[in-house]
Amino acid sequence: MSKVPLWLAAALFVAGLLLAAVVFRSGTVREMPPAPEVAPAALAALLDTKLPDVAGKEQALSQWRGRILVVNYWATWCIPCRDEMPMFSKLSERYAAKGVQFVGIAADEKDKVVEHAREKPVVYPLLVGGPEIIKPTTAFGNGPLAVPFTVILDREGKVRTAVLGRVHEDALVKFIDALM
Repeated sequence: MSKVPLWLAAALFVAGLLLAAVVFRSGTVREMPPAPEVAPAALAALLDTKLPDVAGKEQALSQWRGRILVVNYWATWCIPCRDEMPMFSKLSERYAAKGVQFVGIAADEKDKVVEHAREKPVVYPLLVGGPEIIKPTTAFGNGPLAVPFTVILDREGKVRTAVLGRVHEDALVKFIDALM
């Protein structure tokens, strides 16, 4: 049995790392997909959602009716979720006066969400839904029940897109601008 030369093993290892980086990077959605078919009851349930924020105050998604609503499901253990949050925060500041509301819904435990919000604050509301909050997102196309998952509603409350995976900033800006 012959041994693989060290230089070949190292080259294969580096090639594997590069391939993994390309595959991981391709997880970023660069164009927003078309709106999924959503049953009226599922949309009504989303808009009727009431969850506590990190301060414990109950917040209703319905309070933002009439705004473009960017709802991002995330978890503290999810690296792509945490990577998106500074971008969402920046865009929230950019678009707030133009009637766009970002909301993060954590599919996580309250203590972990509160700690994360303390360590890495964002300018948009973070609501705590617990692990079970992700289940209703199947109605919006989240078959694997994964995070990050982002749903965007227009000013009339109609679902305009739903994205499984990390969203690319340019694609999101282009999409929001088109809704305005």
